[in-house]
Amino acid sequence: MTAQESTSTRPYLIRALYEWCTDNGFTPYVAVRVDDSVQVPREYVKDGEIVLNISFDATSALQLGNDFIEFKARFGGKPREILVPVGRVIAIYARENGQGMAFPPPVDVLAGGGEVTPMVTPAPMDPSAAPSAPATHDDRVVQLVPTDDGRKDGDGGDAPRPPPSTGGARPSLKRVK
Repeated sequence: MTAQESTSTRPYLIRALYEWCTDNGFTPYVAVRVDDSVQVPREYVKDGEIVLNISFDATSALQLGNDFIEFKARFGGKPREILVPVGRVIAIYARENGQGMAFPPPVDVLAGGGEVTPMVTPAPMDPSAAPSAPATHDDRVVQLVPTDDGRKDGDGGDAPRPPPSTGGARPSLKRVK
């Protein structure tokens, strides 16, 4: 089996970071690029993205599969079925400290069309990798870098928030329009 025939690393990394968050008492959040394949409450989608709390306390029947993240959750007190294709997940991180990982945007976002794409640097490729096997979008992973914006961990209540974008000790994901 060649690297191109193997399965994506994205679902495995999502599960690993979810486990790391829960083992350390953090709240795992996923940032999702929304399109027609994503089943989420559209009234909570902002700028084509939604941030979801996938902690044990916030979800029911959570399944972190290789193809989909599925769970039931309440939005505004109303129960909803959530279905997110793993390829639409653009980041997973801990709410409390912003540590986590960002992924390359979905292929349709990379194609252009006025979409917002994150300004991130892919992890360096292994120099021993065969040059004839180019990396796919799912094979490249980026890690959020620490920054500090002056907020304390408790500020802002329980509302979902993406990692801060400026400062020195917390991770950030910068976007370019």
